[in-house]
Amino acid sequence: MNNITMDGLMTTWRLWISCCLIILGGWTGCTMVSPPDGSGFTYQAIPVATGTVPTGDGSSVTFRGKAIALSGTGIQAGERLRPAIVTRPDLSLMDLTETSGTIRIISVVPSLDTRVCEQQTHYLSEKNQGLDNLVSLYTVSVDTPFAQARFAREAGIRNVSFFSDYRGARFGRAHGLFIEDLHILARAIMVVDQYNVVRYLQVTPDLASMPDMEAAFKAARALISQESATSRIASNFPPGDAPSRNPAERLFTP
Repeated sequence: MNNITMDGLMTTWRLWISCCLIILGGWTGCTMVSPPDGSGFTYQAIPVATGTVPTGDGSSVTFRGKAIALSGTGIQAGERLRPAIVTRPDLSLMDLTETSGTIRIISVVPSLDTRVCEQQTHYLSEKNQGLDNLVSLYTVSVDTPFAQARFAREAGIRNVSFFSDYRGARFGRAHGLFIEDLHILARAIMVVDQYNVVRYLQVTPDLASMPDMEAAFKAARALISQESATSRIASNFPPGDAPSRNPAERLFTP
């Protein structure tokens, strides 16, 4: 009987300890992460950048407290997207300026194998609240096309097009987002209109911070509304008399 009693007490003790650990783990987890998204991805409490930095030679971002230089030709909102060859997951080549005619949100990340880049890409895919039905969503990184395809497959992301800049970082250099010392791209988010004009651009001052994705989504929605209003006005004019559209009519700043 004594052995049975001791076994029962030990079992009760183990169950009590397990319950305490589960409760404690739940408390600590609540301070670090948000509830899992419907996709199964767990969003971490990663800081969101509130500002931006200039791109191009002479500018820098920080990484682990150290300033690292940006390379290439700087770009800012109001300027046109520059021609630059990138690679699709099937290894075919294309120039992103050839995707004009639609509004695009271009998410630029250093490497998809890091937690901040992973979260940035999931956020673009899963938290755009229907924008993916109205605009094109792109992710650009120096990861190989094979790595990008594997990431998209394992993450279950189907509404984002991935483009690799591994062939000489042409996109990064053309837009002043290349970090030559680390051979990666700076973290950025840009909204490009149907005329290839960059309407919104944020480059995070620190690589460990998320860009303000909601601000980029807001800029994209404003462009959709602006285009819709312009189309309604043009429909009231006879053919050939409609007012011309100014590609740089409205810019959005972080």
